[in-house]
Amino acid sequence: MFVVLRRMRAPLITLIVIFFVSVLGLSLIPGVDASGRPARLSLFDAFYVMSYTATTIGFGEIPYAFGYAQRMWVTATIYLTVVGWAYAIGSLLALLQDRAFRQALALRHVSRKVNRLREPFLLICGYGQAGEQLGLSLDALGRRFTVVDMAESRIDALEIASHRADVPGLVGDARDPHVLGVAGLGHPYCEGVLAVTGDDEANLAVTMAAALLRPELPVVARTTSATVAERMCGFGSPTVINPFDRFGDHLRLALRTPASYQLMTWLESGPGAEVPSRGKAPAPGRWVVCGYGRFGRHFAADLRAEGLEVTTVDPSPEEEPTVVGDSADPDVIRRTDPATAVGLVAATDNDTTNLSLVAEARRINPDLFVAARQNQPTDAALFAAMDVDALLVPTEVVAHDAYARLSTPLLWRFLRELPGQSDEWSAGIIERLLEACGTHLEALWKVRLTEDEAPALHPHLAGGRFRLCDLLRDPADRDETLLAVPLMALRGGEALLAPDGDLVLEPDDELLFAGRAPVHREVEATLFLDGVADYLVTGQRVPSSWIWRKLSRSRPVPDATAAS
Repeated sequence: MFVVLRRMRAPLITLIVIFFVSVLGLSLIPGVDASGRPARLSLFDAFYVMSYTATTIGFGEIPYAFGYAQRMWVTATIYLTVVGWAYAIGSLLALLQDRAFRQALALRHVSRKVNRLREPFLLICGYGQAGEQLGLSLDALGRRFTVVDMAESRIDALEIASHRADVPGLVGDARDPHVLGVAGLGHPYCEGVLAVTGDDEANLAVTMAAALLRPELPVVARTTSATVAERMCGFGSPTVINPFDRFGDHLRLALRTPASYQLMTWLESGPGAEVPSRGKAPAPGRWVVCGYGRFGRHFAADLRAEGLEVTTVDPSPEEEPTVVGDSADPDVIRRTDPATAVGLVAATDNDTTNLSLVAEARRINPDLFVAARQNQPTDAALFAAMDVDALLVPTEVVAHDAYARLSTPLLWRFLRELPGQSDEWSAGIIERLLEACGTHLEALWKVRLTEDEAPALHPHLAGGRFRLCDLLRDPADRDETLLAVPLMALRGGEALLAPDGDLVLEPDDELLFAGRAPVHREVEATLFLDGVADYLVTGQRVPSSWIWRKLSRSRPVPDATAAS
């Protein structure tokens, strides 16, 4: 309102002056009444006449017909008010198109929506490809979030997206603490901050602001610079995601245990993700890394850590490459002798060059294991058609890693323990997941066996009489087993991966499951409904109401299926 009054001050004053002069002049000009005697309009009559005249309503000449002098004055004021209205309306339209005014309206609108939030939410800074994928995964889990991004088009797309709940989105610079405050940084229900913009300095600024203004909040930040990562760690304890490091770790896992890499990729992709194909690890041998920038250096170091020989290609001799030259030059690629190599990494920051490298290397050696870097989202179809063995999309790596950390701490703990498992173990977990979820992953869910979250089960846990296989029995028919995969049990900080059904559950255990939503509801029924746990353990149905327990305290009701 303050902005409107300030910008519309001159047009409003102009209209008021025109109206005042018109009313005053009409009241001073003499006219003739019905009897032919000279008369003047009162100020009220003049105000009334000019009110319907200036607004183009035009009731007529009252209380009596005007004289020629009065009509000349009214005619002049009509054109004068038209000019005044045109000036005011034009100013108002210009104000509505003004970028600062629209930003002020949007700021106020978002501020009201954020202030009305009464459930935990995350603040996402940057809604590019990484932020959008992360938002979709969080929305599928029913998690609320707010968004800050400098691109108006991204916020407009957010407004029309089909999310389960309204997502407040603000156009602004995430480096501005005031913008972060409007987006919810200071809100008591804010439970975390994600700095996933494409600008390392902006992510650093968000990390600093969150650490100084809300030091208790967890922060997940994206960067590809070791220097920026070190500066981020100087402010609290943020979780720093370097997509180059993460991709190198993933590919090292793929070289050792392809099934474990397949399982990790599937679980990190979020609800609805289709099971990825399982690749074949290449035989030990020499690798060629084209593009010795930050990603190339990271990747070459990871390969050397595996004890592999690496040939690097870069046009700058300062980087100490094995072969000096432009990676886009076919002659330079031939000098690396791809025919005798087992793998090639197209790691430049140009997608056209990377696609050319893959095509030329495969022409020389069709059996080559190829890893490539995709820089632009629009080139996804081209890389998919090229069918590379391992594809780095930095934004996807950031989104998947952040999702694994934020969806549930149990999933992140499971993924941390996964590299220590054998390839056969991971392949068995994938088969069980396919049986329980199909080819598209369902949302993971956790169970905490506390007195508040499992009240019906707690008495049995204290006596050590309830096993994991009992929890996975169908409450309607204990002889049927629910299709759910227990991925991990956490007890006192110790993680047990893929526990078997004979595991005796104890109070305060935490369990991570994969399975369809109806199965989740069946397990919740066991946790909260009295008498279900007794039936699952003993096979006898125990009356749950107080009256029936009194009537049948001497003899429990037998199972209907057993009686039949």
